[in-house]
Amino acid sequence: MSNESIITRMVRAAKLDKAFYNEVEADSSLNSQALLVVLIGAAASGLSSLIGGIFGGFGQALVDMIVSVIMVIVGYYIWAYVTYFVGTRFFGGKAEPGELLRTLGFAYAPQVLNVLGFIPCVGGLISVVVAIWTLVAGFIAVREALDIDSGKALITVIVGWLIIFIATIILGTIFGLGAFTLSALTN
Repeated sequence: MSNESIITRMVRAAKLDKAFYNEVEADSSLNSQALLVVLIGAAASGLSSLIGGIFGGFGQALVDMIVSVIMVIVGYYIWAYVTYFVGTRFFGGKAEPGELLRTLGFAYAPQVLNVLGFIPCVGGLISVVVAIWTLVAGFIAVREALDIDSGKALITVIVGWLIIFIATIILGTIFGLGAFTLSALTN
């Protein structure tokens, strides 16, 4: 596995390859690559926000891009640590936080398609498909990293997703107000 490129790994992750997630779980040398996958997904989302927002003004588009990137990265860490906590404390999962950071990092591979989210009429649909795809990849990542059955993994992922959803609303509100102020200052 160590000779595979990051692109090959991202494709395997996006294909929902169970064996791949088991390999990633066990290979701590992939920590930085897992984070890089998240950063690539965040950059894709940010670029889409920038392109889509340019018609509303460059200042706002730039703010939207920065907020988008921050939200993806923060969401990744929240998801990893919440699923670690829920999975190990409530469902007897056996893992270390790094295993979830690695597997969930690669589960973000479909996020690269968010770069297409700016396309009128289909951008929203692309974003929804990518979100569902990432959630399914996250389910496999959590199940394999925690070594728990599918039912426990599903509950763990749902709880983690709900917490991220709530955190995103809170952070979005905070950043949204800050983005609004920054946008007003730059225009």
